[in-house]
Amino acid sequence: MKNVVALLLLFISLMQAKEIAPTFKLKSLGIVNDFVVHENRIYIANDAGTVDVFDLKTQKLLEFIALEPITSRMGELTSPNILSVDYLNGKVLIVSIGQDAYRNVWIYENYELKNIINEEKKLTIKEARFVNDERILLGTFASEILLHDLGENYNLYKRHVSQSTLGDITLSEDKSKVIMSDESGEIRILDVKTSDTLKVYSSQNVDNVYHVAYANDVIITAGQDRRVAVYQEGKKDYHIKSDFLVYCVGIAPSGKTGIYSSGEQSDLQLFNTKTKEKLDRLVGHEGIVNQIKFINEKELFSNERNRYVYYWRLD
Repeated sequence: MKNVVALLLLFISLMQAKEIAPTFKLKSLGIVNDFVVHENRIYIANDAGTVDVFDLKTQKLLEFIALEPITSRMGELTSPNILSVDYLNGKVLIVSIGQDAYRNVWIYENYELKNIINEEKKLTIKEARFVNDERILLGTFASEILLHDLGENYNLYKRHVSQSTLGDITLSEDKSKVIMSDESGEIRILDVKTSDTLKVYSSQNVDNVYHVAYANDVIITAGQDRRVAVYQEGKKDYHIKSDFLVYCVGIAPSGKTGIYSSGEQSDLQLFNTKTKEKLDRLVGHEGIVNQIKFINEKELFSNERNRYVYYWRLD
C-alpha cells in the first residue's frame, strides 16, 4: 500500500511540474566566466577583458570595465581573460589571467582601476570574493586559500588545504565560513578568519566536484560522478543521480529549493532539498552551464559557455 501511495504522489508531482523558459537574456561582449548581481545591476566578467555592467530594469549596458591588453607568448596584444568578479559597497573585485598564466587581482572603484596583486606573485587564483571592505578571500587551483588585507596589502594567511585540485569555493551569507570542493569529492567548511577546518563531508561524491552552493546550512554539489549531493545540518546526507555530468548547482536563500544542470541539453532541474521531490524544469540553455545564482526565492540568473546570461522567474 505504501508503494502505491508513493507512486501516486510521484505521478502527481510529475504532472504538476512544468517547463519554464527564460524571461530575457543579456549579451556580454565576450564569453561569460562569472557574474554577480547587486540590486538592479549585474556585473558580467568575460574572456574579452571586460566586466559588463547592465541595468536589470532596462536590460541595457550601462558601462564596461576594460582591462589593458596583455602580450601573448607569440608577441601579440590580446585581451586578458577575466575569471572572477565580485561586488561590495561600490567596489568591484576582478581576477584576470596575466603573463605565463599567472593572475592579476584588481579593485575598481570610482571609475579607477587598481592592481592589488600582480602576476609577479605567481599565483594561479581561480576565484576571489569580498569578506568585507578590507579583506578578500582567494582560492587557487592548487587548493590554497588566502586571506588578503587590502589596507596593508598583506596575506593574513595562506593555507594549502588539499592535495587535490580546487573545484569551487563559496562563502556563507555572513562571510564567516568558506565552503570548498575539490577533485577528491570532499567538501570542506573552513573558518574564514583562521582557515581552520570546521567540518568535512565525504559520503556522497566519489569524483571531482565541479561546483558547490550553500545557503541556510544546506550544501549542494555538482559532481563528475553524475551526482547531486545534499548535505544538511542535523539531517542524513543523500544524493540525486543524474543521467549526465552535473556541471553546476544553485540554491535559494532559504535553502529549501535547489537546482542543478541536467542532461545533454543543459536544462536546469529544480528540486525540494527536504523531500528530494523534482519540481519545474528550466529550459533554454544551449551549452554547458557555468553559474546559477538565486537573487531571491523566485528569481535567478544563469550562464553558459557563450556570451549570454539568462534571467528566470519562477511561478
